[in-house]
Amino acid sequence: MILVIDVGNTNITCGAYDKEKLITTFRITTKIPRTSDEYGMMLTDLLKMNGIAKDQLEGSIIASVVPNVMHALVGASIRYIGCNPLVVGPGTKTGIKVTTDNPREIGADRIVDVVAAYEKYGGPVLVMDFGTATTYDLVTADGCFGAGITAPGIGISARALWESAAKLPEIEIRKPVSILAKETVTSMQAGLVYGQIGQTEYIVNQVKKESGLADLKVVATGGLGRIIADETDVIDVYDKTLTLDGLRIIYGKNVGKQ
Repeated sequence: MILVIDVGNTNITCGAYDKEKLITTFRITTKIPRTSDEYGMMLTDLLKMNGIAKDQLEGSIIASVVPNVMHALVGASIRYIGCNPLVVGPGTKTGIKVTTDNPREIGADRIVDVVAAYEKYGGPVLVMDFGTATTYDLVTADGCFGAGITAPGIGISARALWESAAKLPEIEIRKPVSILAKETVTSMQAGLVYGQIGQTEYIVNQVKKESGLADLKVVATGGLGRIIADETDVIDVYDKTLTLDGLRIIYGKNVGKQ
């Protein structure tokens, strides 16, 4: 059994795999500073609450876009879980060739997503992750990461509204019944959700047009991705465990098949 850890800007998402089967998932807030002891206690307690003893874990892997948590998190994995984690970065075997101008600028989370999408659905594929940022990453039929687009996530856009405009309230991000809103909350929801749908459709169609890949498969993931995927036909698959699956796949390529 292995522990996979995806460190995002908002949450640290963890999953435990028994071979290819995802046994459980749990999350920890990223933005609160913690020591390795605090991370260790949280990881062991959450694993135990999900019926997993630390001695069942044979290894762990971490992908992170938040460098300042890594020292404490790696230390917690070594001391409390008993696993020296594989950290996704330059030199990690992924099966994907990055052909962008500066490969080292590509976030580990994006590499993990494209690995999972290419392995599970083949190429060419456009991978969309609706996280803190909304990202669109193109992988060719022969497994080359060739292009990426980055836009503000829905959550960032929402916070910009209510933090920058004094009279706009903090709202739940959800699709309203109609785009023809008649009061403030639903008008904000309409702008955020329908605006994201419009952005998604335009970017997907433009990527297909400029790449010449009319048969491009579109795979989406991320917490708010389900809202968008249910409202447009340009997304072929919504895969909520794509990132965790990518970590499992990369672990297998580097440490051995689990």
